[in-house]
Amino acid sequence: MSCAQNSTTPATELSLATLARSIKDWARELDFQACGITDTDLSRAEQHLFDWLASGRHGEMQYMARHGTKRSRPAELLAGTVRVISVRMDYLPAPSAASATVLNDPQLGFVSRYALGRDYHKVMRRRLQRLATRIEQSVAALRYRVYVDSAPVLEKALAEKAGLGWIGKHTNLLDRDAGSWFFLGEIYTDLPLPVDSPGAKHCGTCTACIDACPTRAIIGPYELDARRCISYLTIELHGSIPEELRPLIGNRIYGCDDCQIVCPWNRFSQPSNELDFQVRHGLDAPRLVELFGWDEATFLARTAGSAIRRIGHARWLRNIAVALGNAPTTAEVMQALESRHDDPSALVREHVGWALQQHAAGD
Repeated sequence: MSCAQNSTTPATELSLATLARSIKDWARELDFQACGITDTDLSRAEQHLFDWLASGRHGEMQYMARHGTKRSRPAELLAGTVRVISVRMDYLPAPSAASATVLNDPQLGFVSRYALGRDYHKVMRRRLQRLATRIEQSVAALRYRVYVDSAPVLEKALAEKAGLGWIGKHTNLLDRDAGSWFFLGEIYTDLPLPVDSPGAKHCGTCTACIDACPTRAIIGPYELDARRCISYLTIELHGSIPEELRPLIGNRIYGCDDCQIVCPWNRFSQPSNELDFQVRHGLDAPRLVELFGWDEATFLARTAGSAIRRIGHARWLRNIAVALGNAPTTAEVMQALESRHDDPSALVREHVGWALQQHAAGD
């Protein structure tokens, strides 16, 4: 948050429309692919959020309910906020192994494409702060705060209202020209900038994402039960993955992109030129057996600066054990699982035991 006093022209004397256009130009110069501005009325999204929480579909993500209405009422999070500047940054790395190729090879592990490079939080926040500083230099007094998935913010609802796209049936934000392979960030501000028209929905009668979800987590159009979502199960869930869902996870060891892979709008997406989002350590098509052999020191070294590190070594092994349990029975797979049969972590031992039972049942 910042308040600045300088010799530039006060915001009240500026043409706010001109300033809004400049902000969008500056955003493009900073390699944001889109920028829009919205007001703070999220009443419709707030009701959807409350209904979702009341149904318990957020699972163990208690942080979704912890802040009350701060998430849906921006001025409660930052007093004086009247506008939100929403930005988009594309992340699909190139070159990288084709998702379908990895998903169809049970000896490999699939990592959600957003996590193949550096942690987007740091990359986006630095860039967004530079945009905020540029705005700050243009007005005499400015109150603002920059957010990149770092506070209770309804970023998709705000981006939709700011005209960056629409929330699709899989609950991700979609753009007609760019699909959904992008990150979002926000600047909350007290500048009364002109707002953009909200995005219009263009999913039509398509149900590709609903039909493709491996665990049927998309229980209806625009309705997600996170408790069944593979991204939730492999990233957010701290304990045991429900046994009935483990076979459905396949070889997805960190996140899941299936609903995005099949979305027709993603045929218009373009690979990102952002070097920080390029593949690191071959995680676009890693061999499960090799990953399962990483000790904690190796895990920490290979995931330094990555979003993957947040789940820790034990949950990383938990996820890989499930994938190995779903893999074909080979001497290599069995040897890898047996090597961690007595792992110090009870969580890992449980999932290794399940994986070994899967192979025994198959035999």
